[in-house]
Amino acid sequence: MTVLKITRFDDVAYLTIDRAPVNAVDPDMIEEFVETLPGLGEDPSVRCIVIQGTGRYFVAGADLQVMRDLSAENHLRMRRWVKVQAMIEKLPKPVIAAINGVALGGGAELALACDLRIMADSATIGVPEIQLGLYPGSGGSQRLPRLLGAHQAKLLMIEGEHLTADRALNLGMVDQVVPQGEFSAVVSARAQAWAEKPTATIGLLKQVIRDGGGRDIDEALEREEDVFLKLIQTEDIAEGLQAFLEKRIARFVGR
Repeated sequence: MTVLKITRFDDVAYLTIDRAPVNAVDPDMIEEFVETLPGLGEDPSVRCIVIQGTGRYFVAGADLQVMRDLSAENHLRMRRWVKVQAMIEKLPKPVIAAINGVALGGGAELALACDLRIMADSATIGVPEIQLGLYPGSGGSQRLPRLLGAHQAKLLMIEGEHLTADRALNLGMVDQVVPQGEFSAVVSARAQAWAEKPTATIGLLKQVIRDGGGRDIDEALEREEDVFLKLIQTEDIAEGLQAFLEKRIARFVGR
């Protein structure tokens, strides 16, 4: 059964997770993401991607009926959720997590891999795996410390708190909180605004930040130069410079 629905509005692709009752992650959902994301990344008509859930749920976490099988084989299948997150991070265009509802465990991990996290004020987010004797083992134990710092991330993972939207915003776990009634409109406006940016540049920016992380400064600057030489071959940089000189608004095409 297909659980990922794709809708298009102008240059924005909305990828909606629809797996009743709570959009829990299972191996079939993971494989569907793996099959779907490359096409969105390669489609030149898609300038921005929004990932969202249905109803009161973004992604409520892993399917616990699946997780009860404690064999290494089963958990390696589930751990392919890490591959999904890596694919999102490597997409050559911006990806927005529209956290419409509950985002726990694997749902929080999915959101952390996106470039922008917009959260409805009625939604909750967290990494409560400790309550099951687990820790966030599909990316969360590594991405959360990189985002919030090791100590704060450790506290959140040990305490297993379900964070309100305002608390998540104050911690820096999400970027924007929006009243539920305005959520869809704000997400749409933000996604369209990002789609109008030089998305080829954004893709290369994502690459250089990812490649430079953890390297010493000299090596990181070499990677910056390598990627910048790719940047100056894009149509968007030529358009941006020409538009500035002509005192007009640039019309970027994402190439």
